[in-house]
Amino acid sequence: MIRVLIADDQPLVRRGLALILGPDPEFRVVGEAEDGARAVALAHELRPDVVVMDIRMPVLDGVQATAELARTLPDTRVLALSTFDMDEYVVAALRAGAYGFLPKDISPEELGAAVRIVHGGEAAVAPRLLTRLLSAYVRTPAPARGRPAASAVPPELTPREREIWQLLATGLDNAEIAADLDISVSTVKNHITGIFGKLGVRDRAQAVIAAYESGLVEAGGSRG
Repeated sequence: MIRVLIADDQPLVRRGLALILGPDPEFRVVGEAEDGARAVALAHELRPDVVVMDIRMPVLDGVQATAELARTLPDTRVLALSTFDMDEYVVAALRAGAYGFLPKDISPEELGAAVRIVHGGEAAVAPRLLTRLLSAYVRTPAPARGRPAASAVPPELTPREREIWQLLATGLDNAEIAADLDISVSTVKNHITGIFGKLGVRDRAQAVIAAYESGLVEAGGSRG
């Protein structure tokens, strides 16, 4: 059973999410919070597996609450929610440690699937939606004089790892990367594991953010 805490400042939204998840025997809604501070307090008290977290809340917003939970309760995974697909707070929440993001107009089936995915330790965010978000809200650092912006790319990455990182960051999944490079999907997975370790990131979402911030990939999907 997956223990879920719901955090949203709108009572109707909290109740709606609880009614979606509650009847499924795979989930148990253990609590509801009306702001980020309450979400953090309840998470420490109830130790949920997943917190479904609105990212725009009073007292302590969802981004700050996510960062606090990532620091103090790393086994509790956060699934961020926003009213809008394109929301700069989503990028901040993923940076802060959220395992995934969903817009609030998702279907009950999509909500349940996303909770299962983040509970399993994977990132629940559509790659192409993530690249759209980053194109809109992440700015590549200005290059130093005489040096390209992509100099922030870790030098220990092999040429193949860098190539796979670029393709991953433009929204391709493992099968698409494998087809593009004419290699096996298992080889892609092995390279991605190595890339995550060298970048010091946890999942694909954070790897994509790192690619944009390093200058490896620029807004619009061009490669550095």
